[in-house]
Amino acid sequence: MSAVVRVGVSGWTYPPWRGVFYPAGLPHRAELGYLAGRLSTVEVNGSFYSLQRPSSYQGWREQTPEGFVLAVKGGRFVTHMKKLRDVRVPLANFLASGVLALGDKLGPLLWQLPPMLGYDAGRLADFCALLPPTTAAAARLAAEHDGRLGDRVWTTTDADRPLRHALEVRHASFGRHADELADLLRRYGVALVVADTAGKWPLLKYVTADFAYVRLHGDVELYTSGYTDDALDRWAAEVAGWQSGTATPDGVGRDVFVYFDNDVKVRAPFDAMALAERLGVGAAAG
Repeated sequence: MSAVVRVGVSGWTYPPWRGVFYPAGLPHRAELGYLAGRLSTVEVNGSFYSLQRPSSYQGWREQTPEGFVLAVKGGRFVTHMKKLRDVRVPLANFLASGVLALGDKLGPLLWQLPPMLGYDAGRLADFCALLPPTTAAAARLAAEHDGRLGDRVWTTTDADRPLRHALEVRHASFGRHADELADLLRRYGVALVVADTAGKWPLLKYVTADFAYVRLHGDVELYTSGYTDDALDRWAAEVAGWQSGTATPDGVGRDVFVYFDNDVKVRAPFDAMALAERLGVGAAAG
């Protein structure tokens, strides 16, 4: 099968989008469905701040059309509070909170590291070794959850599918150890996120998995600036190179997931649609 490109946004519940991207008067409960009619993927952001409920994941699945994909951001308890150490049970809790209820709409799991966490090969390797490579393995790990979730757990999968993981790094030391970092992630099949952060954090363009994951936070002003036509043209060329294999080390094309996170001035959804148009990709089949 040929590689697939999906372009979307990071989150969808933003009051400033209402009346600008979302039509005035659109019920808040209809916003995800509206977005999913125009793009093919979205990042679930609330999962970063707190454990969600299985009913929420089921609702998101039901509100989106066939072929739509939801990437899920890993919990900050794992990445920012525990800083990847001793996280088997926290990871089990995250997986048991309902992630697997997305079924075939579950996309990559995104693990965003905090800016103060520097490169530590041992710590990172231990974490990557914990990450389940399939939904069946994720269900087995989810069964190790503790009592934090009460009876709000989901520890089954409707089918055994590959489960993708992406890592976003922010400390400058990752840039200094970029080649070593890339080799480590390749051993575990974890994608290194290509993160455009207006120069604030490392921009590393390494292909380390069977897919590429791109987060565009703004190229001039973090989370705020929109992308110019020239900038979108450049990113379209980058993405096309990864998809076709002309920009991958082995010449094999990769699925590519791209998410715009420059939401402050309501640029994200419009930039996402503009990039999708350049790449000839649209909304999910639905």
